[in-house]
Amino acid sequence: MKNKSHPENYFDYYTDLKQKVQHHDYLYYVLDKPEITDFEYDQLYKELQDLELQHPELNSSDSPTKRVAGAPLEAFTKVAHNLPMLSLANTYSTEEILEFDERVKKFSGLGSGQENDIEYFCEPKLDGLALEIVYKNGLYTQAITRGDGLIGEDVTENIRTIRGVPLKLKDPHPPTLLEVRGEVLIFKEDFAQLNLQQQENGQLTFANPRNAASGTVRQLDARITAQRPLRFLAYSLGKVEGLEMDTQEELEHYFSKAGIPTLFSYNAKLLSKCKNASEAAEYYHFIESQRPKLPFDIDGIVIKVNSLKLQESLGFVARSPRWATAAKFKPQQAETVIEDIVVQVGRTGALTPVAIMKPIKVGGVTITNATLHNQDEITKKDIRIGDTVLVQRAGDVIPEVVSVLTSKRPLETIPFFIPQHCPSCNHLAQKMENEVILRCLNPLCPSILKESLKHFISRRALNMDGLGDRLIEALVDAGQVKAFSDLFLLDREKLLSLERQGEKSVENILSSVEKSKNPTLARFIYALGIRFVGEQTAKLLAQHFQSMDNFLNSTEVELLTIPEIGPKVAKSILTWLQNPTIKTEVQKILSLGVQLKSAGPLHSGPLNNKSFLITGTLPVRRDEAKDFIEANGGRMLSAVSSKLNYLIVGDDPGSKAEKAQNLGVTLLTWDQLKGLIKN
Repeated sequence: MKNKSHPENYFDYYTDLKQKVQHHDYLYYVLDKPEITDFEYDQLYKELQDLELQHPELNSSDSPTKRVAGAPLEAFTKVAHNLPMLSLANTYSTEEILEFDERVKKFSGLGSGQENDIEYFCEPKLDGLALEIVYKNGLYTQAITRGDGLIGEDVTENIRTIRGVPLKLKDPHPPTLLEVRGEVLIFKEDFAQLNLQQQENGQLTFANPRNAASGTVRQLDARITAQRPLRFLAYSLGKVEGLEMDTQEELEHYFSKAGIPTLFSYNAKLLSKCKNASEAAEYYHFIESQRPKLPFDIDGIVIKVNSLKLQESLGFVARSPRWATAAKFKPQQAETVIEDIVVQVGRTGALTPVAIMKPIKVGGVTITNATLHNQDEITKKDIRIGDTVLVQRAGDVIPEVVSVLTSKRPLETIPFFIPQHCPSCNHLAQKMENEVILRCLNPLCPSILKESLKHFISRRALNMDGLGDRLIEALVDAGQVKAFSDLFLLDREKLLSLERQGEKSVENILSSVEKSKNPTLARFIYALGIRFVGEQTAKLLAQHFQSMDNFLNSTEVELLTIPEIGPKVAKSILTWLQNPTIKTEVQKILSLGVQLKSAGPLHSGPLNNKSFLITGTLPVRRDEAKDFIEANGGRMLSAVSSKLNYLIVGDDPGSKAEKAQNLGVTLLTWDQLKGLIKN
């Protein structure tokens, strides 16, 4: 760092710092590939602000402090915002929250006493992509990313695919113009599933939910966007004509009543109207304690002056409003050492590098390993065995290596490269077209066999609950199981010869195998582990073909006639069917006493033509409840809508129950559902 005490160095240091901030702005807002944490960025930005305040002669019109960071991508049409979309100033402590309150009082002309307390509206700070949705006379018209705050990207067609975004407001007398501002995000559970799907498809996984949401919104093909689990939550206004509001709280209520998703409609307990800054500080600590339990990513809270009139009079400075601030949480990160990097082989043959680390607690959870995704990721971060690294839980869920602390790197470390041969069977690995990962294509690979068997016996497949992952590995290593069919030929005496297997455990194993011999056709197809064939696709195949023989003799033309099955899935199924050992293996399984239950007509039963959704905790597992409903002819939906007939309500139902009631949807308990079927 240059010496800032000498005037002749001010300009050079300032120019360098300014370029650093601009560089990280570009990585974060344009490329969606940040290289530093939010906390580190905020420190750089604050230092730049401080320099400009202390030395006005250094101030420049092109400084990042003079505008919102980011720029629209050239691939999208550029659209000017009617009102600038400002970013928020950041604080990191309760002391700074109180300082913000003092500034608000100063600019509003109030004194600092309790009699002049200002009411604030507080909510979690969502970590997604900022967006503006425009409604004209109540109709969805346009969606624009924040961009540089003045000009954004037109992503109207992509946002139209988000089911939670209403295309028409539920307001009989809507405003002539309503610009709704909020955040596009992906929930943690959906993010984990999306990354699993990316891995399955041989594509790059996402670093965190925010990157996934941002990249999805910017897809040039809206069909890809439609396949991703995006959500939108509104929290503020742009330009509005024909709507009068007094407070921020009223605005949130209006959004919810108009059908626009908000945190208020999702869970009102997460929002708080605070009568002064002290209560806002208490709320800050409360939300920080709730952070690990939340289903979505947040990085702090937002504190807004509740009065919209006072907001207007306070105005803004540089790129931030005077009436709001973001009180951010320090990142949940920790240092540890990578003791080894192992390459795991998945069910589809994907070679995945995994860092084995010295155990460390992050966010209350002990982390011992983290996926490194692929060779590109390892090379980009230059991750080596023996490195001291900074780790965090991406989306507060998935362990992730953020960066290498090269200053602590041992001299003897060498770059790591994924081997070109499968570490399990030594078969030459290959990179398939349009994929970034290496795959082992040897169908006899022990690791592929182990992972395939684990899927075959899983609860949602054949449900052999007496077996487990460790036993599967032991059976394969001992040579007792070399194919799916061998599970139905397990020998009592050979099982007893395995380590830690006594009479009772062996009896449980054999009993579990016997109980699994009557699966539905859909479960059996799913259990076989065909690439791209999940539970829903397996159900569609079972409904169409009605028997295993018909399915085994299917053609591409016939597969493509099935709704929701496209060329990629059809090609995968045909590739699987063309394996010469497949038909022999399936026929052998069926010859060993496995009898498949016919799928029966689609949606037949007492719940025929009725749609259902589940919320809250039921007395049975949720997947069991779904199976029960579908077995009786019901159809499961993914969200509350006017197409929903019944909402099955358990304990702690959340906002879905209230939304369903507002739409006139019938609410049933689990017992009432069973009574409905009996009657």
